[in-house]
Amino acid sequence: MTYCLTAHVAEGLIFCSDSRTNAGADNVSIYSKMHSFCWPGDRFLCLLSAGNLATAQGVVKRMQQDIDQDAETHLLNLTSMAAAADYVGLINAGVQRNQTNRDTANTNFEATFILGGQINGDTPATYMIYPQGNYIHESSDHPFLQIGEIKYGKPILDRVISPDLSLEAAARCALVSMNSTMRSNVTVGPPVELLIYRTNSLQPGRYLTLSEDDPFYRSIGERWGQGLLKALDDLPRFAWETSGTPPA
Repeated sequence: MTYCLTAHVAEGLIFCSDSRTNAGADNVSIYSKMHSFCWPGDRFLCLLSAGNLATAQGVVKRMQQDIDQDAETHLLNLTSMAAAADYVGLINAGVQRNQTNRDTANTNFEATFILGGQINGDTPATYMIYPQGNYIHESSDHPFLQIGEIKYGKPILDRVISPDLSLEAAARCALVSMNSTMRSNVTVGPPVELLIYRTNSLQPGRYLTLSEDDPFYRSIGERWGQGLLKALDDLPRFAWETSGTPPA
């Protein structure tokens, strides 16, 4: 399984992904699901993937080939993030179609992506790209996107992520979201990749890879757990708790 997320705040973009690929109880591997592309001063893009690994790798390979071969359309000559999302969507649909045509075992080749970044002259943006090639854009009312095992890490994002949140606070929130998911689903696993991009920098951003035993990552999970216990203890008491009257 997989869990990847992005958050868009005024100061920039956060990208976070796990690295576990599970093809059965006895076939667990580690593969990066985060792929970044940067031409400093001109554009920065980051792609997160979930779903069929062969499809995800095929899409990334095709994107790199288009750059190397100076194809008619590639990441370096697109003029907007929307155009980049459309480009990735077309490649995704094409790779799946080619793999399905060769398949004889009814394999599911679907893959979903999140593409985020900024092209010089355009504003930062993130897009969720579906297996069919279509996509949706994040919004100010919902400034985060998730793919994969989304349900366990969503509550904190719903409550915390907003455009005015600082970039570093959004990054910590993303790590808590990832930690909560890993606690609840063993098919999502380390190392965790985190990338922090600052608006208008057009630079590679700050990248971290965090193992389960990393002191900083462990501290994030431990302090979040302690904070939840404290918040629970601070909740209002039932009337009988404060009046001294025993419950019925």
